[in-house]
Amino acid sequence: MHFPGKFNDQLLAEQLKRVSLSFLVDDLVIKRGGVAGNISYALGVLGLRPVLVGAVGMDFADYRSWLERHGVDCSGVHVHDDVHTARFVCTTDDDMCQIASFYAGAMARARDIELGPVADRVGHLDLVLIGANDPEAMLRHTDECRQRGFAFAADPSQQLARMEGPQIRRLVEGATYLLTNDYEWGLLLHKTGWTAEQVQEKIETRITTLGEHGVQIVARDGSELKVGVVPETAKVDPTGVGDAFRAGFLAGIARGLGHERAAQLGSLIAVIVLETDGAQEWRWDRDRGLERLAGAYGPAAAEEIASALPTA
Repeated sequence: MHFPGKFNDQLLAEQLKRVSLSFLVDDLVIKRGGVAGNISYALGVLGLRPVLVGAVGMDFADYRSWLERHGVDCSGVHVHDDVHTARFVCTTDDDMCQIASFYAGAMARARDIELGPVADRVGHLDLVLIGANDPEAMLRHTDECRQRGFAFAADPSQQLARMEGPQIRRLVEGATYLLTNDYEWGLLLHKTGWTAEQVQEKIETRITTLGEHGVQIVARDGSELKVGVVPETAKVDPTGVGDAFRAGFLAGIARGLGHERAAQLGSLIAVIVLETDGAQEWRWDRDRGLERLAGAYGPAAAEEIASALPTA
């Protein structure tokens, strides 16, 4: 939904303990989403074959068809006929600030899913991205990755607000990648009690998105890399921008790009989503994408990234 105003004009500092607000919105659009769906969709569009793992409800059939048409393997999705699929309801104001609610629904059943049978069926798991999900499911998947030796990326995002320090520490330790935005990174440090150096000792690579300031990538040895954004042509809807970056980055890594080039590809997919109404409504245009990469990072970068991009 869109609120034609600014949330901060409606919030009174002296009344924050008694907030009772209703925002009259001027638009309501229902879109496909969810972090796993968004990331899987983008990976499929970029020519990979992602395996989606999660728990859904009785209303998933149309969404399954959509994802499968875009290259997503949905064989790891567990369907429960007595609940609805998780749903995110979000209102965005004129400053691109957001207020949202989240209904878990079938997502709570994800804690019953084991990754071993998924790996047996598909033959090999290059990397398990553990994104925002039922907290018990996230912990189970992380523990199983460590036990089975699966490389994994810790991407707790919205669930950092709900989880406590010991749970977050359990999610992070041993990760190949730790993905957060800058606010979440600060919250993670606060809740775990770790310093940035201590976190780095427990993972291989930290990736922190910085909004319009790009992305920061820090290796275990402390070496740091910063990658700027691809300039946007418009700011239409920020929903799913972080998911898009993750998909582009992981697609680049899967195709053999280094961290800098992969982050540049991630930044391109992120800005395409920012310029689109809906996290899965964007379409891939290779020539236009390479043109924008060259404009943002130079012809050499675009030429190198081209090898990781689908031709169709």
